[in-house]
Amino acid sequence: MRHEDVWNVQVAQSYDTPGAGMFAPEVLEPAVDRLAELAAGGRALEFAIGTGRVAVPLARRGVPVAGVELSRPMLGQLRTKADEATIPVVVGDMATARVPGVFQLVYLVYNAVSNLLTQPEQVACFRNAARHLAPGGRLVIELWVPQLRELPPGRQAVVSQSEEGYVCLDTFDVLRQQVVSHNIWFEEGERARVFRSPHRYVWPAELDLMAQLAGFELEFRHADWQGAEFTAESRSHVSVYRLPDGDWAPAPSGAG
Repeated sequence: MRHEDVWNVQVAQSYDTPGAGMFAPEVLEPAVDRLAELAAGGRALEFAIGTGRVAVPLARRGVPVAGVELSRPMLGQLRTKADEATIPVVVGDMATARVPGVFQLVYLVYNAVSNLLTQPEQVACFRNAARHLAPGGRLVIELWVPQLRELPPGRQAVVSQSEEGYVCLDTFDVLRQQVVSHNIWFEEGERARVFRSPHRYVWPAELDLMAQLAGFELEFRHADWQGAEFTAESRSHVSVYRLPDGDWAPAPSGAG
């Protein structure tokens, strides 16, 4: 399953759900608030910028935002909201693509780093982020915590989410740390719409080691964008890494 095939025209055109799901104000606004604070008046770069769910409102806050995006259809949807002058985007792989300039913040939201399907690619992504950052710059990653405790012995699949008209079934390959999310929307009658996306899941400790290999130090980790404590029961996390600069500044307010 290639990501060029996953993030196609049909997916791009149906990706945005204004006011609902990942676009709901209670989901989106805390992320934008936090990223604007962490940018600290500097430039921000989003890897896997997609249709601009986060980048567009962040730019409206006055943060200069650029992006990297592999899918031309997803970028096409972004261009209906912001032109190249407002949010410049390089088409390419976030593990290798180079965006002109220096940034204060690089960020990957909504599990984007797991779209890279091998450990070497994920390590390369950290190193690519470091190449774009000024000394003391920050890398922010939002990622889910693998829920392998929910996987019954001898089974390879769990229902990760279920609500009226929608089910998400995750199938795991625990030897390769691979998971495919099968998103199923039930429509009228017997019709259903299915979207499958492959991922490589990453434990927080492994993520921290990748960061160290790229020269980062973990500044803080929370369970959400509002700064909730990260615990053994947390299902996701927002991790902030920082490059050293010899003049370590305190984390922004609320960072712990």
